[in-house]
Amino acid sequence: MKKLWEYVKKRPLIQVVASILTNYNLRGFATGRIYKGNTKIACVPGLNCYSCPGAIGSCPIGSLQAVVGGNRYNFSYYVMGILILFGVLFGRFICGFLCPFGFIQDILYKIQIFKLKVPKKMDQLLRWLKYALLLILVILLPIFLTDEFGTAPPYFCQWICPAGTLGGGLPLILKNKSLRSMLGVLFGWKVTLLILIVLSSVFIYRPFCKYICPLGAIYSIFNYFSFYQMHIDKLKCNGCKACQRHCNMNVEVIRNINSPECIRCGKCKDVCKQGAITSGFKLICKE
Repeated sequence: MKKLWEYVKKRPLIQVVASILTNYNLRGFATGRIYKGNTKIACVPGLNCYSCPGAIGSCPIGSLQAVVGGNRYNFSYYVMGILILFGVLFGRFICGFLCPFGFIQDILYKIQIFKLKVPKKMDQLLRWLKYALLLILVILLPIFLTDEFGTAPPYFCQWICPAGTLGGGLPLILKNKSLRSMLGVLFGWKVTLLILIVLSSVFIYRPFCKYICPLGAIYSIFNYFSFYQMHIDKLKCNGCKACQRHCNMNVEVIRNINSPECIRCGKCKDVCKQGAITSGFKLICKE
């Protein structure tokens, strides 16, 4: 178990590798074309836009909207099954280690400048926004707001997703003149939203993950009973709360270490001088 944790501690390295593996079609960035190979039918774990020229798989949220809002798709069981599988195995470990857009926010937060703390009541209220976006934009609107052919656009991707704008929209527009001639108010809104999230990520730790991401909302549901778990040894814990003071996701670690907001980054474990915090897969982790 110790060797496993020593590997997991190298989180930035794992994030780099995960980002490259899900976007290794580097030729797409040069040509401005979307990869359409056989792997594109498979969902990757993290938020990674289908339209990103480098993407070799599909985004789970984009796929979920497609199967919910289209009567001509036959992958609904697969998409739901893969989301449940990822959630049951890892919970929000995926957010902390495998999501490219989460990695980008981590990098932005490392910029040496003063940081902002969202007031607790406002923070708790805003946390519910990602669940509202999941329910309304990802599920309900694609079901009920369809065209005459019984299909619906991917509302979250179309109106909100900054990962799609950054990884898909901007690279494609830079390489395709025909797309630049079609830009309008919607693209302006998406770029503005991306800029706001990028800027806020410098001052607030992972604002998109905390308040907006519907994929994080899905994985958070599984956090308490996923195979990958965090654990506090009450006999070793002296109640110093260093773990809580250093938690960038503002989790009340001592009260609920497997909170839906925990992305399993392991920072609480690193700062615990008592060695009271352990983590790993329940089947092999000795608590």
